[in-house]
Amino acid sequence: MTLLRQAGTGLRVLLVATVLLGIGYPLAVWGVSRVPGLHDHAEGSPLVVDGRVVGSELIGVDPVPANPARDPFFHTRPSASAAGNLGPGDPATSGGSNRSADNAEQLAAVQERRAAVAAREDVAPAAVPADAVTASASGVDPGISPAYAALQAPRVARTTGLPLPQVQRLIAESTSGGVVAERTVAVPALNAAVAAAHSG
Repeated sequence: MTLLRQAGTGLRVLLVATVLLGIGYPLAVWGVSRVPGLHDHAEGSPLVVDGRVVGSELIGVDPVPANPARDPFFHTRPSASAAGNLGPGDPATSGGSNRSADNAEQLAAVQERRAAVAAREDVAPAAVPADAVTASASGVDPGISPAYAALQAPRVARTTGLPLPQVQRLIAESTSGGVVAERTVAVPALNAAVAAAHSG
C-alpha cells in the first residue's frame, strides 16, 4: 500500500510539474513577449524593408559586393570564420579566433586586414580604426564604431551617387549609445537605409 501511495504521489507531482513548467511557464514567457515594445525584440529584431524581412538588426554578416570595384556597402567587423581575412564568415559557426593579442597568426591577420581595408577605402593604413581589423567575439557583431563608418562613408557616397552629407546623416540615424554605452553604428540597418535612399 505504501508503494502505491508513493507512486501516486510521484505521478501527481509529475503531472503538476508538467502542467506548470511544460505548459504554464512557456505560455507566460510567450505572453510577456507580446507586451508592446518587446514584441520585435522577442522575434529576433527583424529588419523590415518595404514590408518584408531582409535580415536581423542583431546579426551582422559582412556583405559581398557583386563588383568589388564598386562596393556600395558598409562593412561589419571581420569574422574569425571568414575564408579570407575580410569578407563574410559563417554565421552557423560564429565565434572568435581565441588567439591572444601577441599571437603571430593574429598579428599577421590584423596587418593583412589593415592593408586590405586601407586599399578599399583609399586611405593610409594608420587611418584604419581597430574595430575594422579585429574580429568580434561572435563574428556576427552588427555594430561598428562611428570612426569606421565615417571611414567608409566617402566610398559609399561615391559608389551609390548619394551626397556625402546624406550618407553621413544616415550614419547618424543608425548610431546608438552615448553616455553609458559605447556609441555604435548598426550596419544592417544602415545598409538597408542606404539601399532605400539609393533606389529612391
